[in-house]
Amino acid sequence: MKKLFAIVALVAACSFAATSSVMAQDEEATTEVAVDSAAVDSAAEEPTVDEAPVEDTATTEEVVEEEAKETFHKTLKTKFIEGGAGFMSFVALALVAGLAFCIERIVYLTLAKINTRNFLNELNDLVASGNIDGALALTAATRGPVAQLARKAMECLNSTEQNDIATIERTINTEAEVQGSYLEQNCSWITFCIASAPSLGFLGTVIGMVQAFDAIEKAGDISPTVVAGGMKVALITTIFGIIVALVLQLFYNFILSRIESLTADMENSAQSLLTTCIKSPKCRK
Repeated sequence: MKKLFAIVALVAACSFAATSSVMAQDEEATTEVAVDSAAVDSAAEEPTVDEAPVEDTATTEEVVEEEAKETFHKTLKTKFIEGGAGFMSFVALALVAGLAFCIERIVYLTLAKINTRNFLNELNDLVASGNIDGALALTAATRGPVAQLARKAMECLNSTEQNDIATIERTINTEAEVQGSYLEQNCSWITFCIASAPSLGFLGTVIGMVQAFDAIEKAGDISPTVVAGGMKVALITTIFGIIVALVLQLFYNFILSRIESLTADMENSAQSLLTTCIKSPKCRK
């Protein structure tokens, strides 16, 4: 009987110990899960805290860029007004007029440029086959100074009185001079704008110095504050005049390069046209 109670007591003690151990393990597991959940939540919350400064930084940079752009435009307008809106308008007019003539010349010279080699080869084939009317139609449908030289040569070749080689050569040379003058048309106005812009700037410099001396005379004292207004006008007008001249000079140099290229094409084409006319049966040697 005693042995039975001892066995029951031992089993009860073991069961209680096992239950306590399981409960302790459950509590530790629950604690670990809670700790892990808290860590995950804190980790999930941290990017949200860090993202806000990034967005704020990007927004700040955009605002700074916009302010910089506005500041440049405002500064340019302010300096233009400080240079004297009435006087600076002449400098701006020189810029606008010069750019208008430059754009007109660039468009004209760009349209005047053709594939000279293909044009002359096609013209040579038509003349060699005796199709002078077809050659005239080709020159009439083609733009540019080279086509005009060819048209004059074909008109002489198709004539019964001017189809000798001397007359054809003289006609081509005369037409080349005419086309060269067309290429340089309005270039004198561009050079005038280039020269007038810094001249107006220097005139503004003189006016600013006169204003500075007038201020000194009225104040009866030479101080930086008194002289600064006139000196500012002098420097601003000079700066704007030089900038306008540099911009127009850049376009003018590009125009001159295109004119030289077209002139070289005309000179080469003149020799080819003479050779083509000599080979034609209608040409009187």
